[in-house]
Amino acid sequence: MTVLLLARHGETDWTRSKRWQGHADPPLNARGREQAHALARVLLDVPLDAIYSSDLRRASETAAIAAHIMDIEVRLEPELRENDFGDWTGLTRDEVERRFPEGALRRRRGLKGWRGGESYEEMAERVVRALTRIAASHAGKQILLVTHNGPIRAAHAHALGIPYAEYRRTAESITKGTVSAVSLEKGVWNRLDSALGALPAQALLAAQAVSEWNPVLLMLEALPA
Repeated sequence: MTVLLLARHGETDWTRSKRWQGHADPPLNARGREQAHALARVLLDVPLDAIYSSDLRRASETAAIAAHIMDIEVRLEPELRENDFGDWTGLTRDEVERRFPEGALRRRRGLKGWRGGESYEEMAERVVRALTRIAASHAGKQILLVTHNGPIRAAHAHALGIPYAEYRRTAESITKGTVSAVSLEKGVWNRLDSALGALPAQALLAAQAVSEWNPVLLMLEALPA
């Protein structure tokens, strides 16, 4: 069984101001760097075969801080990027509501509201494809992947076997600097349970006997919100 630890990047100024980041590339702010160091401390004693990251700075900087402390090289993976939000990129939520009310309504209905970019379904397809490929390269190991809200939720939706748009309407956003654990065995995915609390990741292997995707979230409570 291969275990993938999925971590959301730390905070940026764009995150704080509720701007659509997408493929834009703002760096971590001071709080984001604090969150990255907290992530590294929580995972310090977790055995990892590799660390992968989205190539966007907010993710790669988060991964680099953790990797430096753990003395592991970061492998950049463009397919772990956030959804491309097209002409909404850089706008705040309020600006989108004022400038593109019809698009905002489409998004609330689970559809693509922006022009250009990619749909949630297109993003989810590339993310699941990337995770499956990466897991196959580390069979039976445990790896860390630092990515974004959309890709992590796409993995969770895939775990449930439901469309991403449906999952997005019912599930909360992923808190910055937190981790969820999923596994892959013989082509079948599993998501490990929040009921385990802040259990060390190495204990997840012994705690779960998995045969199918069964989504459950592991939140590391030691991390700042």
